[in-house]
Amino acid sequence: MKIFIADDHPIFRQGLLKIMEGDPELEIVGESGDGEEALQLIRSLCPDIAVLDISMPGMSGLEIVSEVQKESLKVEFIILTMFDEEEYFDEAMDSGVKGYLLKENATSDLLSCLKSVAQGKYYVSPSISEYLLNRNTRVKELNKSSPALSGLTQMEKKVLRLIADNKTSKEVAAELFISYRTVQNHRTNICNKLDLKGHHKLLQFALENKSLL
Repeated sequence: MKIFIADDHPIFRQGLLKIMEGDPELEIVGESGDGEEALQLIRSLCPDIAVLDISMPGMSGLEIVSEVQKESLKVEFIILTMFDEEEYFDEAMDSGVKGYLLKENATSDLLSCLKSVAQGKYYVSPSISEYLLNRNTRVKELNKSSPALSGLTQMEKKVLRLIADNKTSKEVAAELFISYRTVQNHRTNICNKLDLKGHHKLLQFALENKSLL
């Protein structure tokens, strides 16, 4: 299993590298302390799993995830963070990461997290595991109250959530790091999937379902 790690705190990063080097199933293919460099290395090294600090110089961990997913590279992501608030967790999971690891638990939980993600499972630091339960409950409520929403992609749901916040297409594009044309395409796809006719119907639907998005 090929692993890449990016964190702008060298001592912390080296500590995690030592933990991983002790496992014969793991191959460390690269490391970085800068977000932009990390993105380039992920592109060239194609690791199975990238472990990323949520906040780094140059580019954040979530920005890297967004860029890699746009390029359809087969990389799973684990986010390292000091933020234990549920809003940060939800943002990370919405971006498509498989693991959310608090730095305070990283030394004890990293190997378990890597192996869970390698098996296609989600992993969340035990101290905030209720966030995943809350998220799963919201998804069930969403599917029950509006089954059509389950057919939307993660990116389409992000666009719909921002529409509910009264963001313009240009603002949505800037926030999601995608082009204006891509946002317009997503809006069209959402309307087609939900059988909504026109901008006002889309906005009305987004507002009515905001709590479930």
